[in-house]
Amino acid sequence: MSELTLLLIRLAFLAVLWFFVIAAVGVIRTDLFGPRTATAPKAAKAAKPHKPVAKPRKGEPRQMVVTGGPLQGTIITLSETPITIGRANDATLVLSDDYASSRHARLFPQDGQWIVEDLGSTNGTYLDRSKVTRPTPVPLGVPIRIGKTVIELRK
Repeated sequence: MSELTLLLIRLAFLAVLWFFVIAAVGVIRTDLFGPRTATAPKAAKAAKPHKPVAKPRKGEPRQMVVTGGPLQGTIITLSETPITIGRANDATLVLSDDYASSRHARLFPQDGQWIVEDLGSTNGTYLDRSKVTRPTPVPLGVPIRIGKTVIELRK
């Protein structure tokens, strides 16, 4: 092989190596400090028209209550918008739990009932004692466990 070819191979190898190092540092930074968030003015977010909250029908849950873990006692009023749960700063319920993923789970209304869906988390989402592997309806009062946090839907 010519010296020029060896030099080009060495430079390409060095470029790939540096790309790997920079990517690894980026992943570690995101894991430690969270993802970068856009600094959009809050006035732009507030300008969105507010949807009226539909009154829940009889027997449907009205609130999500954290019954166990560091956020015990937290209550979120349920509306038509999905609830995201995880360590990400933009989640509806932000968990500071080593066993929770950034985007861990999602609760959303569908056909008059609330559905829990695991979003590909590392440690899983549990409905009562069974692992959630696909979108699953959540009955009233049945615990949803994400790491050390336990959540229930209540009237």
